[in-house]
Amino acid sequence: MEVHPPRGYRERRSGVSGAVVWTREGVVDTDLPVLPDGSMDLLWIDGRLSVAGPDTRAYRPPAGFADRITGIRFFPGTAPALLGVPAHELRDTRADLADLWSPARLRRASELIAKAPNPAVGLETIARWRVSETDAADPMVRFIVISLGSGMSVSATAEELGTGPRRLHRLSLAAFGYGPKTLGRVLRMQRALALARGGMGLAEVAALVGYADQAHLTRDIREFSDMSPGQLLGLVEMSSV
Repeated sequence: MEVHPPRGYRERRSGVSGAVVWTREGVVDTDLPVLPDGSMDLLWIDGRLSVAGPDTRAYRPPAGFADRITGIRFFPGTAPALLGVPAHELRDTRADLADLWSPARLRRASELIAKAPNPAVGLETIARWRVSETDAADPMVRFIVISLGSGMSVSATAEELGTGPRRLHRLSLAAFGYGPKTLGRVLRMQRALALARGGMGLAEVAALVGYADQAHLTRDIREFSDMSPGQLLGLVEMSSV
């Protein structure tokens, strides 16, 4: 099947540190699936607030399930502190915010959306409100993302942090929804796809980002995306819904 990028997808940097605001018009069968990226999103879908949890496999939203989707994608590991929900409780799920927040907190969020000139601004306003009301994410979280994203091993990352493997695993489950080994594989895949889309050959990409060979790269991408690298290259990846 030929796969096309999402129709009308646009994104921009948010004023919230590390976040990206995006919009998408409709969903069709041939859209590129949402790929794991270590992130979580707060969504506004046809007037309803919801949350996209961390993915461990490609997610394909049902065709026609929404006319317009707006989201704010948070830097990996930072959303749980803002939403008040450990990431592993939302792994591979899409949940209504009403099921996660108290009526008072949900009402406040709905008011902020209603007063905003558009849903994108409203989601940013909600995010800023939560930033002002909550403690920042553990600074170890950002280091884990940078370390594993650069290709450092799980054991070396734990050693740099001065933590044992078990503590690193617990922290990763709460922040990212899965263990550090899976996070490292997800970040490596995203890096590989970005380099390949920039024109680098797959064999060179595999060697540069730490795969044993091109076949290893292909297996990893197939496991996470249910597609071959060739089906993904040249397409505009949309990372969250």
